[in-house]
Amino acid sequence: RVLFRSATGDSITDGTASTVDSNGRWPDVLARRLLAQPGARIAVVNAGIAANRVLSDAAGDGGVSILARLDRDALLQTGATHMIFMLGINDIGQARQNPSPSAAELIAGHRQVIERAHALGIKIFGATLTPFEGAAYFTREGEAKRAALNQWIRTSKEYDGVIDFDAVMRDPAQPTKFKANLQSGDWLHPNNAGYETMAGAIDLAMFR
Repeated sequence: RVLFRSATGDSITDGTASTVDSNGRWPDVLARRLLAQPGARIAVVNAGIAANRVLSDAAGDGGVSILARLDRDALLQTGATHMIFMLGINDIGQARQNPSPSAAELIAGHRQVIERAHALGIKIFGATLTPFEGAAYFTREGEAKRAALNQWIRTSKEYDGVIDFDAVMRDPAQPTKFKANLQSGDWLHPNNAGYETMAGAIDLAMFR
């Protein structure tokens, strides 16, 4: 039995802009893919919270940072064996032009999550952050941080595996933006087709 935990935290995991009550979020689509395999006995749990961040608490319903809620919402769940971690766009966007948090600070936060997962024997896969040019809180300074964090996720080899959501969602002609047909209208959240694309980018062999 495999329990896959998605503790990535933000609205893109929570499924903002997907059709309500359709189970169209990328973790839902991933669950269907996994359960279609012969003999599969797998639970996929979505622990995403809209507006959540890596390093700081969010106002309103965004909740405490992932560093504060990681054990409760992910690591200490009975049967947890794997986790996909995709978080940081709200830290970046809400900072606007502010240099803090820096890419280095976000990487340090990711490293804490990796270390805590590994201490409990949980495999953790890093997912790159999707584009956000056109979103209300986009800045060039934020884009530089996103690019640096994604580069580290792809190349550091600190995660047990990498899921490159950015690569499948970005417009080849404008890599800082979503493909127009995969975004919901706010240039931050995918639409149903976008969530399907994200789930389809995950190599199921990573969970064997």
